[in-house]
Amino acid sequence: MTDLFSDFEAETVLKRDEFSETVLGHRRSNPSEKLVLRRLDTVPWYFRALSQWLARREVRGLKAVQRIEGAPDLIDADTSGILRVWTPGTPLQLARPADAKWYHDAKRVLREMRRAGITHNDLAKPQNWLMLPDGRAGVIDFQLAHVYRRKGKIFRIAAREDLRHLLKQKRRYAPDLLTPSEKRMLARKSLPAQLWMATGKRLYNFVTRRLMHWSDGEGDGDVLALHGDALRQAFLDAGAREVQFATYPMPSGGRGLYAFVEAETDLAPDTPVPVTLTQRVCKMPSGPEGAIWTEMLHLIANNRVDEIEALLDKHPDLRPGVRAVMQGRLNLTDRHR
Repeated sequence: MTDLFSDFEAETVLKRDEFSETVLGHRRSNPSEKLVLRRLDTVPWYFRALSQWLARREVRGLKAVQRIEGAPDLIDADTSGILRVWTPGTPLQLARPADAKWYHDAKRVLREMRRAGITHNDLAKPQNWLMLPDGRAGVIDFQLAHVYRRKGKIFRIAAREDLRHLLKQKRRYAPDLLTPSEKRMLARKSLPAQLWMATGKRLYNFVTRRLMHWSDGEGDGDVLALHGDALRQAFLDAGAREVQFATYPMPSGGRGLYAFVEAETDLAPDTPVPVTLTQRVCKMPSGPEGAIWTEMLHLIANNRVDEIEALLDKHPDLRPGVRAVMQGRLNLTDRHR
């Protein structure tokens, strides 16, 4: 690690996958500034070459967008990690913007990226778009970004796909705001996009969903409405002082059931349906009104760190109780809608 990385104080893991571990923290010399470190030194040897390749792409992309408002600020990078400033904001699938202002600003971000000669190439995922605290647009995760030496035909096609993917988000969250020309653009996929959907997308889905167990979160089911009371009673009968449930998107697809169990020891009750993740906690976190903070537990189960940090900034006195639960959370993925 460089001296800069050695000064990094980790607070919580944001996500973990085969290619990196992303950690939220700060410099010991400046605790007030939130930073994000994408650690590469923990990657298994068989993914190391691909991880380093993705990291080099990300660093080149981040360097290209440093003057673009709404893009992450890179601090430093080497073969062991990438350090950048934390971008506060809410992922698009949670913010669900319905105001034309956000989409207008998102187009501004894409125009500035185009002028800088960079395409993102992963904007079909709503979690790579943010609504910033001031209502403007932000973009993160530049692992698949490409910086072009010349703006030829391939660059123009890739830039068009970035815009088309933004319009797909607009169609999903604010379809009434689509203009006639935007609807026509959505209806016309480029030839590379058509080829990707017919060939490469199938291979990508096989690798990420079957081999690496990523998911987009399909298959919701309201298991708590059917079995919530019986599940709770099973844990209480086994010795729990308190239990709270939440659902979350499982890596292999569908919804999983997450149980927060306040108990002295680990419990294995006979439940009417399987509980996929069980986290034992010393004490349930209290909310602003003193009751169990069920909204916070739902956010923890779904690994919505952006929203958790925003709530804790409003209620700093409640941070210690929440932090204790956050540190032991069992879902560290972000591959969901």
